[in-house]
Parts: sequence; C-alpha cells; structure tokens
Amino acid sequence: MNKPQLLILMIPVIFFSLTVHEYSHGKIAFLLGDNTAKLLGRLTFNPFKHLDLMGTLFFCFVGFGWAKPVPVNPDNFERPRRDMMYVAIAGPLSNLTLAVIFSFVIRIIEPSDNAILFALLSFGVYVNVALAIFNLLPVFPLDGSSVIKGLVPLDMAARLGDLDRFGAILLIGIFLMDFFAHTGIIGYVLWEPIMFVVQFLSQDAFAELSQVLMFIFFTLKG
Repeated sequence: MNKPQLLILMIPVIFFSLTVHEYSHGKIAFLLGDNTAKLLGRLTFNPFKHLDLMGTLFFCFVGFGWAKPVPVNPDNFERPRRDMMYVAIAGPLSNLTLAVIFSFVIRIIEPSDNAILFALLSFGVYVNVALAIFNLLPVFPLDGSSVIKGLVPLDMAARLGDLDRFGAILLIGIFLMDFFAHTGIIGYVLWEPIMFVVQFLSQDAFAELSQVLMFIFFTLKG
C-alpha cells in the first residue's frame, strides 16, 4: 500500500475523531446554557465545519494535530469557571471513549482476516489517545489550560490567563521546529504516555497494533 492509498484510508479516521472532539465541546456548552456553537453551525457531525487544514496536515505527517476550536461564550454559563472546565474536558473524554470502543473491537477480530479494518481501528485508537493526551496539555489554547484554570484558586487562574497570549506562539513554534528541523519535541514529550495508554487499551492485540502503526508512520513519512 502506497502513501496516497494509505491517506485515503486514514484521513476519514482523523476527520471523524476531530469532529467528535469538537462536537462534544459544543454539546456540553449547549447543555450548560451556551448556544453559541449551535447558532454558528458548529453543533454538527459535519467534519468540514470543524476541520482546520493545517491541523489535519500535521496529523497526517507529524502525528499530532488539531481542529478549529468551537466558539464558547462563558457569560452564558451559570458558573463560568466550572462550566468552562466541563466543556474543555468533554473533548478529550470523547476521544478516550472512542479509543476504548476501537480497542475493544480490535481485541475480538482476527487481524489476518480483517487486515484493513484492523489497520483503521488501530490507527483510530492511536489518533484518539493522541488527541486526548495532547489536548490535556496545560497550555492555551489546548483544553488542559481551561481544566487547570477551573481547578486552581481564582487568583492563580487569573495569572495563568495572563500567560495565554504566549501559549499559541509557543505551540506553533514547537510544531514548526518539529516539522522543519525534526527536533521531535512533541514526540519526546507525548510518545511514551500515548503508547502506554494505547498498550493498556489494546492488551493482547498491542503487538499487532504497534506493527500496523509503524507501517503507517513509515509509509506516510517515506
């Protein structure tokens, strides 16, 4: 299987995972009283409403990426700090849920009889675990930033908010260094926790799953 064929198979997995992540943000915000996402057409499973082109390309060629953030207005919440934390954690939790479902299926099918399905589900486990862990980093604009602000005292949350303007610049700088200079910073920080969770979820199927992932990564980067 060559790179174009592999991308045709893998991109729908990425689209679906990113869409569920962003929809979950919008749905929880709606349930907590904010209809901003719904009014802007983001409370949908249409992937093209959520995708960020650069973020999708990074997922294909770097292994980590992002979608277009769902707009949320904290002023519509009864308890803004708490509710923003709930909205933020909804995305990573939705991806962990998908990873659990996919990992359950790969443990009950036979890889040799369902090679393509096994490959798609294996990649789906990795993508969703990677999305969950990456987004839980406590750096704005990632979800972990809002989670931390909802847990710490108000004065500390305010100080963290003052640093938000540097978060996006930091992340973009790290991504660019990884992409062009091959520094591997993101991979160094996240690879081990991601693979630990993937192994925990896949159990006896981890050996076959890891072989599939290595084939996918080497083919995409080849």
